[in-house]
Amino acid sequence: MNELRLGKQLKKLREEQKMSEEEVATQVGVPVQNIHKWENNQGYPDIQHLLKLGDIYKTTIDEFIKKDAALQNRINIQEEEREDNDKLLHPGFYIGIGLMFFGNFLSFIIGNLMIMMVTNIAGMLIICFYKEILKLLKGVKKDFYEQK
Repeated sequence: MNELRLGKQLKKLREEQKMSEEEVATQVGVPVQNIHKWENNQGYPDIQHLLKLGDIYKTTIDEFIKKDAALQNRINIQEEEREDNDKLLHPGFYIGIGLMFFGNFLSFIIGNLMIMMVTNIAGMLIICFYKEILKLLKGVKKDFYEQK
């Protein structure tokens, strides 16, 4: 499938309308640098700017999104992050608390305070950085499968 990146598509549409980057920037209400970045796939316009660009180029946001897989992935990732942020207590909280309690219990049974200290630190790190740890592990998994 021949996928056209949003930047190439924006540049093509602007040239078809015989407009300069400055003219488009003025109509959209952004600095010229934004138009340049968008057309060179160095960034994406937000939804309001996509709407204005759609009006200027007489096309729809749907057409912009359908032709750019990277933009589709970015939208999906942002939706997943929004869903994650809606959860008050994520699984990492429970894992971290469980590890801390287990370490405290084990420390009192064995009589070694080092176990309690290590498990408390590990538990706090899991609580604080659970989402980042998951992202890291997903990236490692993705890299592993891409190498096969």
